[in-house]
Amino acid sequence: MIIRFRKLGFVITMSVITLSVSAQKNEPVKVIKSAKEPKIDVFIGGKLFTSFLYPDSLEKPVLFPLHAANGAVVTRGFPLDPKPGDPTDHPHHIGLWFNFENLNGLDFWNNSYAIPQSKKNLYGWIRTDRILETTGGTTGILTYHANWTNQQKDVILEETTRFEFSGKGNQRTIDRVTTLKANTDAAFNDAKDGMLGLRLAHELQMPTTEDQKFTDDKGNVTIVKGGTDKVASGNYLTSAGKTGNDAWSTRGIWCKVYGKMGTDSVSIAIIDHPANPNYPTFWHARGYGLFAANPLGEKIFTNGKSAKNLHLKKGESITFRYCVVINNGKQTISPNQLNELAEEFAKK
Repeated sequence: MIIRFRKLGFVITMSVITLSVSAQKNEPVKVIKSAKEPKIDVFIGGKLFTSFLYPDSLEKPVLFPLHAANGAVVTRGFPLDPKPGDPTDHPHHIGLWFNFENLNGLDFWNNSYAIPQSKKNLYGWIRTDRILETTGGTTGILTYHANWTNQQKDVILEETTRFEFSGKGNQRTIDRVTTLKANTDAAFNDAKDGMLGLRLAHELQMPTTEDQKFTDDKGNVTIVKGGTDKVASGNYLTSAGKTGNDAWSTRGIWCKVYGKMGTDSVSIAIIDHPANPNYPTFWHARGYGLFAANPLGEKIFTNGKSAKNLHLKKGESITFRYCVVINNGKQTISPNQLNELAEEFAKK
């Protein structure tokens, strides 16, 4: 925008540039621990952004739900807060989480209330036992300690995770740093389902012309005819230029999903960190709404050409770092902007 005004007989021309997201100030963040339940609410700019849920009734701690700056809920409601039309497949897909399918032979990823008690011994739990820090400010901090255990509560890994929450304008950001320390020898055996996972709201699923089959937690099967879903509007784009279903099983520094929610365009991007194992990560990004970064699923993602197994001896540790960026507005965040954010994140 150009502004002209006169002063002392001279015409002065000034160029006024609209502030970009990067130039805007961070909005205040509050991190509030509930006194009555295992829950911590995170507010950005006075509005609820997400809640950290860690009851023992869940098989893992989660951030649920996640909101864009305009208030749109970008994660699926089912099973904790079902919305009309929510798909009811994969009841273990809740909000944003971190776990893995095969640790010492136990499946941490697929565990949920839908698993029969007779088979629970094949699955693992992540139980949060201590909240270490809750701090507000221009950046909100939440740090917790959890144990990755078997059904008998024998500890395989100790987890320490630090979240940094921030927001400015139409952007919300989560930096997650998770350190896993082996309490006994721990083997992450190459598997498809891992590690940072997010289940998308219905609107951010990809539309499809093919029939889709969903099975709920009670075994009921629902067939959604291809082309009949008028809600889904999503698509994927990776830093390597892969789009749609072609994003699945490919590597990239970042991947974003984007679509229409109401009148706004909304996007969620996950950014990998160069210090992470097997960087850049493989994307386990599915059109039906699973959006995950999995560096330890190389065998299935390469059709058996190579594999990535990670072994920790007792006392050893490893750290995973990810950045999640949520935007809304007339346009979604651009590849150039994501490249800039990835460069900034790599320096942390």
